[in-house]
Amino acid sequence: MIATPTTLTLPTHLQTVDEFEAWERTYHHEGNYEFVRGQIIPKPAMKQEEFYIADFLVRQFIHTAVFQQGHSLMPEGDSYVDNARKRIPDLIYITAEQHQAIRRKERISALFAIEILSDSESYEDVLDNLQDYFDGGAQLVWYIAPKRRKIFAYSSPDESKTYKDQDVISTAPVVPDLQFVVAEMFA
Repeated sequence: MIATPTTLTLPTHLQTVDEFEAWERTYHHEGNYEFVRGQIIPKPAMKQEEFYIADFLVRQFIHTAVFQQGHSLMPEGDSYVDNARKRIPDLIYITAEQHQAIRRKERISALFAIEILSDSESYEDVLDNLQDYFDGGAQLVWYIAPKRRKIFAYSSPDESKTYKDQDVISTAPVVPDLQFVVAEMFA
């Protein structure tokens, strides 16, 4: 039987990402888990009502020059912050160089991470995630609030700009030619 988040007892003695990933390989379970300083955090899969957002963003991304160079925008990929933290953004931008690093079994961190806000996430969760992404080297983090039809674009844990309606949002300088009108994503 495969353990589910409700039947799986999560260990509390793990201190490093290596220990956590060894546990993950040993115990068969469903779903993704983030690991933050000894805490194993269930990461719910993207919900059906969020698919249209991910689909829209990926479809926009495939028209960029970096896509033609082998970069990608992928759902729910690992982003390593350090030896004690691993996050899983809803979408992660991965460069061609990072793809090669992954093939060499190296860990990568997000340069650009996208999270789609759900009702279960608290403001503290958002702040913790932001700090971790930027500690790992992120240059840009988006929090998309579907119910409010807004995108909160963070260039640091403390600097953000809100985009909505007919605002044009851009991922420059990370992906210079990816931009769109916010309302188009929610149409």
